[in-house]
Amino acid sequence: MGDIEYQEALKLGKKEYKACVSQGRFPYLPVLDDILSRENIQTEQNMGLMQIPLDFVVGTATKGRTYSFAANFMPILDVDTEFAFKWTALSDAQVNEGIRDPIIAYEYMNRYYVVEGNKRVSVLKYFKADSIVANVTRKIPKYSEDEDVKLYYEYMKFNQISGLNNIEFSKTGMADKLLALMGSTAIWDADTRMEFNSLVNHFTKAYEFRGGRKLPIRVGDALTAFINVYGYHTVLGMSDDELSLNIVKCWNEFVMLTEKQSVGLVMDPLAAEERKGRSIFSYFMPSSAKKFTVAFLYPKSPDTSDWIYAHDLGRNYLEETFPDQMKTICVNDVTEERTEQVLNDVIRQGADIIFEVAPQMMKDSLKVAVDHPDVKILNCSLNTSHKYIRTYYARMYEAKFLSGMIAGALAENDRIAYIADYPIYGMIANINAFALGASFTNPRARIYLAWSTSENYDRERFLKDNNIQVVSDQDMITPRDPGRQFGLYECSEDGRKLNLVMPLWNWGVFYEKMIQSILAGSYQSEENSEGRALNYWWGMSAGVIDLICSKNVPTGVKRLVDHLKSDIKKGDIVPFYGEIRAQDGTLKNKKDKAMKPEAIMEMDWLTDNVIGEIPTMGELRAEARPVVQIKGVEEKMKK
Repeated sequence: MGDIEYQEALKLGKKEYKACVSQGRFPYLPVLDDILSRENIQTEQNMGLMQIPLDFVVGTATKGRTYSFAANFMPILDVDTEFAFKWTALSDAQVNEGIRDPIIAYEYMNRYYVVEGNKRVSVLKYFKADSIVANVTRKIPKYSEDEDVKLYYEYMKFNQISGLNNIEFSKTGMADKLLALMGSTAIWDADTRMEFNSLVNHFTKAYEFRGGRKLPIRVGDALTAFINVYGYHTVLGMSDDELSLNIVKCWNEFVMLTEKQSVGLVMDPLAAEERKGRSIFSYFMPSSAKKFTVAFLYPKSPDTSDWIYAHDLGRNYLEETFPDQMKTICVNDVTEERTEQVLNDVIRQGADIIFEVAPQMMKDSLKVAVDHPDVKILNCSLNTSHKYIRTYYARMYEAKFLSGMIAGALAENDRIAYIADYPIYGMIANINAFALGASFTNPRARIYLAWSTSENYDRERFLKDNNIQVVSDQDMITPRDPGRQFGLYECSEDGRKLNLVMPLWNWGVFYEKMIQSILAGSYQSEENSEGRALNYWWGMSAGVIDLICSKNVPTGVKRLVDHLKSDIKKGDIVPFYGEIRAQDGTLKNKKDKAMKPEAIMEMDWLTDNVIGEIPTMGELRAEARPVVQIKGVEEKMKK
């Protein structure tokens, strides 16, 4: 029996050998000694006796046996050799009682190289076994910024916690994300390992059946994206049929992981064509058509939040502008726990388009978006890569740059306060643009940064301790707030606030143009032409951001600002241009170069004229942490 098996294995080996030669690849087993001669090993770690996946056993430790096998571990020596006789005996042993003796192997970068037991590996691979028992020593490379090394260090952390070595990742951050989604950062017990291992096996089978091997990502990446949509415990309860069906629904999420740049930025709205004498709405929606419904989901009430109030003004603008074509519904106090339920409720009410005005709604919206692909769901956030939900924001940093110019011109003692709220994507760009604008009119200006969401925030004490009169604060006020602490203002000696400038989020214009884009077909064509997630990041050129100066701004300064505002709209001036350095002196942008939008969006540093820091998660108030956990600046937001 073993003779026949060897002949079949020999055919597979010779076929692999010929394929490698024809493709210019090394036709034998890779040798760890050759690989390590080019690498810098930091240390070795004895892993002991363990079950290792045979798919990850790829080579031999030394050259002694490498020429006995093709690259797929199948034999290539003739049937009349001693090697063939021993292989045949092992084959019979596997058929009759199973191979039980452990091999000895080195593990390097999550791949195994055999020290002793090459023929056992070959036989078990021939019989398509899943794993083999091995006594393993891990060779650990020195940490570096090399992507493969960083991935390996993340894998080692995941392996230490989970005790599993049959799942790997091709994207940095995925291993940590999976642990976070499971809510488990402590070492797993046997039940958790068994439960998760079963899920990996079932998911892998369904994923690869649907064509997962064709994607240049690992099963671990795909499983993490899948769990991110449905939740770990929901996925555990899925049958094989449900897994297969939902994998198809989520396929675009997997494809997204293959993109080098997963977020495509749309910097300006596409012009919607209009027919003579007819509005775009009347052209695309006959008078007999029923009204379509736009839903707005708010995490708070407009009466208690200036952010929500600004969006609600935008919703009212839509209703007033298009009373015959559309209606809106809004839901207040939508918490993370209620997001999925509220989304399903408004969809049952006929919502065609849904705007979520807070990033914390994103996570629990994914499942609904996957289940309702015909409903357009957009979330107000920046730098989020999901194919099924598009995101939108506005380039407020353009207005902040101009506001900073005014602040720099009016700060007699060169000290200016900037009160920020959440350390999330977009906010850092606002701070830095303001600081650059201040230095434009006053090279000596220093920006003193405070965070209103920090545990020990006290505005009045902060201003007094730093002897500051000119302050950039929240962008606008709510109807219930009679105070004057918004926009850019100056504090007089008697405590009065002299308002100077108010940056304006014109969400009505944004929503109007977005809906026009949908009705004109631009929204759909963007989806067809882009393989990435889309983030709408419109600015002054689209009319969604503006700056209102009060009569308290000197005429000469206002004229300069108006002139530069016009240039920003035309694209002749950009705030982030020329040499820009961070607080530590690092050069962040070169002379005579405009910073790329992606670099602006992903800022996690402050300019060299800012005094203050990006807070850590532990320095924030408890109610601020959920938002920051989702959209916090990644390099700084450590728990």
